[in-house]
This record gives sequence, C-alpha cells and structure tokens, in this order.
Amino acid sequence: MFREMRRIKQQISQQECADILRRATSGVLGLHGDDGYPYTVPVSFVYEEGGTGLGTIGFHCAKVGHKIDAIRRNEKVSFTVIDRDEVMPRERTTKFCSVIAFGRARIIEDEDELRRAANAVGAKYSKGFEDLYMQETEDTIRAGRLCCVEITIEHMTGKIGLELLKERRRGEAAE
Repeated sequence: MFREMRRIKQQISQQECADILRRATSGVLGLHGDDGYPYTVPVSFVYEEGGTGLGTIGFHCAKVGHKIDAIRRNEKVSFTVIDRDEVMPRERTTKFCSVIAFGRARIIEDEDELRRAANAVGAKYSKGFEDLYMQETEDTIRAGRLCCVEITIEHMTGKIGLELLKERRRGEAAE
C-alpha cells in the first residue's frame, strides 16, 4: 500500500524516526482540503509510542475550521517533521534529516481520552507548570471547548541527507 523509499540507503531506522518525533516541537499536517486541494498546516504535537503499531501523534486545536472539516471528510493524513536542515551553500545542498508518517486521524470525543491527550501535550510543552495546564484542561473540558486529534501511524519513514550521512559515517569510523 505504501511506497518503498527510493533512496533506500538514506533511510533511517524506525527507532531514529521515533526519536525525532519525540524531540521535535512542530510538524506539518497534510490533509485533503477543500475542492481537492491539499491542505498543510503546522502544528505543535506529542508523539507517543505503544499500542500495536508505530505509535500516535496527538495535538489539540479549535473545534471548528479547515483542519477539523478536512479530518471529518477524510481521516487519512500525513505528518512531516524536519529534524535538521543545515544549508551548505558552497556544496549546493543541505544536511537534513526528516520523518514522514502516514496514518488515520480521529477526533477524540471521550472525556477521559481528551484529558489524557491534552495533558500529554501539556507535559511536553509546559514542563514545570503541571498545575496550570491540568487546570486549563479541566476548564476547557467543562466548557466544552477542548478538541484533540489523535493520528494512529500506519507507515513511517525517515531520510537522512547524503552530507549528514557521510558526516555520521566519518564519526563512527573515528570511534
């Protein structure tokens, strides 16, 4: 169902993909937008391993708008994270590492799941302010304003640029 990476020698492991998703602070969500146009939007997110698959990506957002309309229309999404992107002007290339995940998005409806998802995002972005984000979670649930989305990852690949791959191999050889 999913294509193999064309430049297979530049593919990184599933574990490195997971590490990148864990430490990244933003990614680009790709959706089937209005009138057949692709719709991509940057989001802050949290990655969680576990379950039977490759893990999940979660985020919170407004209850109405283009993103939610697109998810309701088509649950299939992609999500991209660029871990490193260092321009090398003289070489006319970049040192990069990126991950792309494909999966199915669902809007979380259950109150306990909403609480868990929102607090997972809070734990990532507001470490040390647990009382504040947990209270905000409760307030927004009570007011009916909290919307969280969870993407179950079905396929994930990562790619490292040739220059970064060469640098990594030189480092390994020196050890």
